Amino acid sequence: MCGRYAQSADMRELMEQFEVTGNSPAQSIPVNWNIAPTNPIYIVRSASKDLGRPARDLATVSWGLIAPWLHDLGEAKASQSRAINARSESVHEKPTFRVAFKLRRCLIPAEGYYEWATALGQYRPKQAFYITARDGRQLPIAGIWSSWRTPTGEVIESASIITQEAQGELATIHSRMPVFLPHDRWDSWLDSENKEVQALRNLMIVKSPESIVVAHPVSSAVNSVANNGKGLTQAIDLGEPETLF
Repeated sequence: MCGRYAQSADMRELMEQFEVTGNSPAQSIPVNWNIAPTNPIYIVRSASKDLGRPARDLATVSWGLIAPWLHDLGEAKASQSRAINARSESVHEKPTFRVAFKLRRCLIPAEGYYEWATALGQYRPKQAFYITARDGRQLPIAGIWSSWRTPTGEVIESASIITQEAQGELATIHSRMPVFLPHDRWDSWLDSENKEVQALRNLMIVKSPESIVVAHPVSSAVNSVANNGKGLTQAIDLGEPETLF
């Protein structure tokens, strides 16, 4: 799964990399090196067509998809932490996610994300790792978003990261990893008129996705949401017996 990630880019940087020509938030989200469930996050989604060409919006939403059938605000907020990730294998059929997958897909920009080693890998269980793009750019993570209205009429937009089975060296850390979408698939993924489920599932199949990223171990300070700052991403030495990629 992906339960924490980092974002320090300003809106101009995100708009440039993700070719946003539509709307953008009135205010930027504060830099956050330890984004946790329910925190505000950026997403890139389709906008209205401009002169026949796809346009994209940059928006801010809450991390953790709110199921469309919920009615109580407290229950909706509590449910978000259980819906921060959607599995690529079942996102098209799970009741919480299937409508959003068909109609409201997005990209979730991440500077990097954190993962914790499981007992099944070669590292000490619960050892934290920071995983980021090899080219130093933002990771374009596949996501879905939704819009939910509270009993008082307030609209809350929320989103989930789509994950897949971990590949290559990443599988030695954890069994899951985010789905990274190559640039040439963005238009098809974001197009709300693209509703063919199998075609959408095929977009998430990427050859050697683990080659896009590099990982290094970090301190346990990231375990607490109270801790923040770029220092959380600093590599630590695990010693000679363990090797990284």
